[in-house]
Amino acid sequence: MQLYSRKESIERMNDLAGKGRPFLFIIDYKQEHSYVEEISEIDSSFCQYSFNGITNVEKRCEEYDGILIWETAPPALEEYRIAFDVVKNNILAGNSYLTNLTCQVPVKTNLTLEAVFRYSEAKYKLWLKDTLVCFSPEIFVRIEEGKIKSFPMKGTIDASLPDACRLLMDDRKEAAEHATIVDLIRNDLSMVSEQVTVTRYRYCDCLETNKGPILQTSSEICGVLPEDYLSHIGDILFRLLPAGSITGAPKPKTMEIIAEAENYERGFYTGVMGYFDGRNLDSAVMIRFIEQENGHLYFKAGGGITGKSVLESEYNEMKQKIYVPIY
Repeated sequence: MQLYSRKESIERMNDLAGKGRPFLFIIDYKQEHSYVEEISEIDSSFCQYSFNGITNVEKRCEEYDGILIWETAPPALEEYRIAFDVVKNNILAGNSYLTNLTCQVPVKTNLTLEAVFRYSEAKYKLWLKDTLVCFSPEIFVRIEEGKIKSFPMKGTIDASLPDACRLLMDDRKEAAEHATIVDLIRNDLSMVSEQVTVTRYRYCDCLETNKGPILQTSSEICGVLPEDYLSHIGDILFRLLPAGSITGAPKPKTMEIIAEAENYERGFYTGVMGYFDGRNLDSAVMIRFIEQENGHLYFKAGGGITGKSVLESEYNEMKQKIYVPIY
């Protein structure tokens, strides 16, 4: 698979979609490097995907019955505090309303990246040989029959807590964070579509992990695309990037804050991946992500910071997201 620049990716996606030719796309956080490959040309020994039931590998029928070794080394609280303070001070200064702060966490496991792909239970999964595995629960956009839909996901809690759903829904910080993202995504969709409406607001989903279930809240936002949208699929997608749920608001200034606070390159983490079947498109935000660098594995995870955020709570939420959905 060949890497393309932003301009090349947009042109290639427009061309393939305009001709009704199915393709896979993987776009990095900064939109500098992308894979855009016709489905018929994808080598499953290098790239395996499973997007909402569409896959290039045989569906497994056996469950993982081994012992899962999962050791993580998240940054110490004081180290996390340095990045958190950069973000929080910018928010208090009025430079951002919401900033997504992430970390790169070393992990040790007895599973290969390919095994994580094979045994993970997730709606959207991707494996690139000796590079990364992603098992995302978060939809980016879906395009079908002239409509575009987005499902921003913000707000997380341990599902084993008593009355967890009510606790999450009543959390003022989480509610404010979610409202900000919904407003941002609604504005984003308005740049590429008309009649944009929030069709569902703050509903709970339960996600199973190797550390137990967690609850997360999402919303559904829908817009109507112009009639010639197929020949402009690339333009539409890149206009919406980076995803609002993994940057914050306002996007340009918030991305500057992220670059200052984070001490690593996100790469494909928090980019988007998806599938065009010749008429419709489905895609996901690349969260829940393990990357291989120089023989070592790193889990990239984070969460949204607002003016109401408390250091210890955000630190614990970041650690809570370092999991594999193997259970």
